[in-house]
Amino acid sequence: MNHTNDITENFGTLYYPKSALVFYETIGTDTATYVEHFDMDKNGNPINAHPLTVREANVLAKSLQTDDEKNQAFLKPKGILPTNVLHINPNAEKGTVLWYTKAQQRQLYFVNSLEIPNGKAQVPPMLWLADKNSLTVFALANNRRPMAKTLLHHAPFFNIYEKGNVCMGTVSIDIKNSASVEEFIQAWEDYFFNSYFSHSLSANLTKKNIVTLWKSLVNTDKPFPTEVLKTNNKTLKHLL
Repeated sequence: MNHTNDITENFGTLYYPKSALVFYETIGTDTATYVEHFDMDKNGNPINAHPLTVREANVLAKSLQTDDEKNQAFLKPKGILPTNVLHINPNAEKGTVLWYTKAQQRQLYFVNSLEIPNGKAQVPPMLWLADKNSLTVFALANNRRPMAKTLLHHAPFFNIYEKGNVCMGTVSIDIKNSASVEEFIQAWEDYFFNSYFSHSLSANLTKKNIVTLWKSLVNTDKPFPTEVLKTNNKTLKHLL
């Protein structure tokens, strides 16, 4: 016997048809267009056919304009451009932001197998490059605003490949098309620091054993020892 399972509870957000537009056009050289508006009943069947009214057309136009404005708002600052932003490509699909952060204290999380306690620690100055789907990070030798010729260092963290690209694992990345540059930066920094560091993807990121390094820093007030950073023979100019 065949058994039917109800899987509707596994669906995501359901959208129900509310109305429909049908466009009619005459045949010939001088074509004319007529638009008819239909309401939908609870079963999704078109009812109450009538010519599209001015009010209905205005509601539709406003909806389309709002979506367009959201796309145009991508990576625009809320006010004055933050001083830590170095470069922006505001393309809605392939947009990127390049920014830096000074040395700071952050809450860090580690998987149990590393035997490093979760806690706050000082992290080095960092350079960040991100688009809507991926993140690349580097370390900097000091807090000064980096220039095109500033030498980059490997970021001394787990989950990072030698080229600086970050393995986000199972983290669900959701950067909105309407995200301002401030929201974009905040989202990526939160994704990075609020996820669990789990494994080393390169043995050449620091001059000191990376596990020993973070064990010595977590839950202390020790400044990050920038002397353990290793250069990667690239400058900021390589990212532009």
